Amino acid sequence: MFFAVLFTFLFAWTSSVLGITVTTATASYTINTESSYGMTVVISRSTCDVTSMKFMGTEYQYSGTYSQIASGLGSATVSYTTSGNYVIIKCVANNDAFDLTHYMVFEDASNAIYMGTYTASEPTVGELRYIYRLTGLTDAYPYGDVSDITGGTAIEGSDVYLVDGETRSKFYSSERFIDDAVYCATNSGASVHACFIRPNNQATEKSSGGPFFRDINLNEVGSYQSLTYYMNSNHAQTEAYRQGFHGPYVFQFTRTGVPKASDFDVSFFDNLGLTGYVGASGRGYVKGTASGVSSSFPIVVHWYNANYQSWVYASSSGSFTSPALVAGTYTMKLYQDEFLAATSTVTVQSGATVTANIAATNTILTSSHTTIFKMGDYDGQPTGFLNAANQLRMHPSDSRMSSWSPGTIASTAASSFPMAIFKSVNNGQVISFSLSSAISSTATLRMATTLAFAGGRPQAIVNGYTCSAPAAPTAIDSRGVTRGAYRGLGEVYDCSIPSGNLKSGTNTVTINIISGSSGDEFLSPNVIFDAIELFY
Repeated sequence: MFFAVLFTFLFAWTSSVLGITVTTATASYTINTESSYGMTVVISRSTCDVTSMKFMGTEYQYSGTYSQIASGLGSATVSYTTSGNYVIIKCVANNDAFDLTHYMVFEDASNAIYMGTYTASEPTVGELRYIYRLTGLTDAYPYGDVSDITGGTAIEGSDVYLVDGETRSKFYSSERFIDDAVYCATNSGASVHACFIRPNNQATEKSSGGPFFRDINLNEVGSYQSLTYYMNSNHAQTEAYRQGFHGPYVFQFTRTGVPKASDFDVSFFDNLGLTGYVGASGRGYVKGTASGVSSSFPIVVHWYNANYQSWVYASSSGSFTSPALVAGTYTMKLYQDEFLAATSTVTVQSGATVTANIAATNTILTSSHTTIFKMGDYDGQPTGFLNAANQLRMHPSDSRMSSWSPGTIASTAASSFPMAIFKSVNNGQVISFSLSSAISSTATLRMATTLAFAGGRPQAIVNGYTCSAPAAPTAIDSRGVTRGAYRGLGEVYDCSIPSGNLKSGTNTVTINIISGSSGDEFLSPNVIFDAIELFY
């Protein structure tokens, strides 16, 4: 009896911070937030893994693989401190794979874990993400079973599957960062949600890829559901990674439906003394008016430098105020939806608001000309083209897709022209148009694209005239259309059509994808189209 009491005294003890109870054992910390629904979390003191997570008395942590950064830090120095109403778990990993500090902050009587991850360098695994692996939560919000691969057969790599005649992939759960405020794993009756929340723009200011970047949110694999918060990855990556403090981002259990990002106030992080965190005193604002873009599209303003990035939707009249930006000089970009309209610079000062208007300068949007036909809009997306409505959530081979080779398409029927042309699938797509009289002046065929794969680029034949072969685009080291991606570097290809080539009556444009490489069907060189326009 004496030794049992002595063991408990030496190796497990309990302390309280207001309502929060922390029990310390040799191998773990157990945090009970004493919320009305009951949330208890157990964290390994040697690895920082979450090894148990109970809500309303039910265990939701998968026992086979724990919740952690990537596939685990391997080893970490784990400690806890208190600050006001909060308990702060601090995990420091400095090994061959990681040089980072991860924080989990627990609030009195809350069902949430506020998180932040400071990186001194990029993990050697090549991406930065936090994964909760949850049992009993087999449904997903907002896109349902598009990422449920349970019982499926792999059809591309190890991440695209065929399940009951439908293609599924973890990539199909993605959403643009500018719109991706809340996503959840939930149970079949939707009585419990486990959600990741981006409470404000600080959550993504250290991400890479801009406001329209996408990454994996959810993946049901049968034994558990992955709820993933990506800070960076090489998934159609278009810029260098940023290091520093990623967050705050929030995990929450709820039994009252999907939470709202606006319900979370993370200003208390200013007072926690976390490594790399920049509070309100080190930030300022930019306000102004965006002009020269169509109010028929969302208007987006984007600020970035090597260390930070942020963005905001402008109003329909173009007025905007930035999120709180860390002081410094930023490149400032204006988009017509996702189509780049202008670029400038602005310097932000702590505690101040600077006025900086921005107007479209991209000649594609500002120049006047006579359009013969235009398919699609200059919005940086394949919206309106054939299969674009499905591409984000299914593989091109999915039976629910329309044929990628629809035959000759009238220039007035953009919705029948495929959003992508693949060298080994549907090369040589034809657009037909009629003219009441020949065009005597030089014309321009413009092919605006959003993403290229394997060096693919379009070369057109207009009636009997063959456009010059364009140079290969800058390579992006990732698959694209097959895993729901469509955004890359947005190359635009112009071909000058000599006078006399556009005739009275029926005319045709044939588009071929050229590349020195070859590939298998949908992994052959390809491009995704934003808009195709012929004008003079």
